[in-house]
Amino acid sequence: MIRDMLFPHINQPEIPVSGEMMANVRAGYEQRLCDLVESSEQLMAALRAVRCLGLPSWCIGAGAIRSLVWDNLHGFQAPSNVDDVDVAYFDAEAPPALDAELQERLHLLLPSLTWEVTNQARVHEWFAKALGQVVSPLASLDDGLATWPEFATCVGIYLDGDESLKVIAPYGLNDLFELRVRHNPRRASVSTFMHRVNSKRFSHRWPRLLICTP
Repeated sequence: MIRDMLFPHINQPEIPVSGEMMANVRAGYEQRLCDLVESSEQLMAALRAVRCLGLPSWCIGAGAIRSLVWDNLHGFQAPSNVDDVDVAYFDAEAPPALDAELQERLHLLLPSLTWEVTNQARVHEWFAKALGQVVSPLASLDDGLATWPEFATCVGIYLDGDESLKVIAPYGLNDLFELRVRHNPRRASVSTFMHRVNSKRFSHRWPRLLICTP
């Protein structure tokens, strides 16, 4: 007993986490995320604009979602600046020129925002052309989000026709809400991850973040 009092961390059984408990945590984080998005007039306007495009599979993800959550968790009164609104969609039959066309349509709908539209079905073509890398084609929108450089960034949200918000989070929302920045090795290299961490000034902008160096 004395040994246990002095060294409580030694030989203590791990508390099992049930599947039900994990599901409840995820559901709670999803509800918190939806509440935050609903509270943002700008993001809701952006979601309605993208919904007008009539895409079969789409979301707004990455920086716009990440910044919204981290700003809230840091108690910021004013939202952080977001370079652009990332719209991801998946359409294996769409022509390459559609991304630019959709960006232009969104600019006409909401010119106050900078839009970045990417068809995840053609990302492998960009890798080959821009980087000279051969990567496998993605299978779906969820598959595309699962390749983004940080687990906390692999999150998207879309607006259904009934005004309900739906979350896409292939790795869950724990990293996002628990302020962890971890490298996702699925496609991005460690150097790419570290460059993003430094260039986006994560630690400076959100000092409570835990940057997990690979």
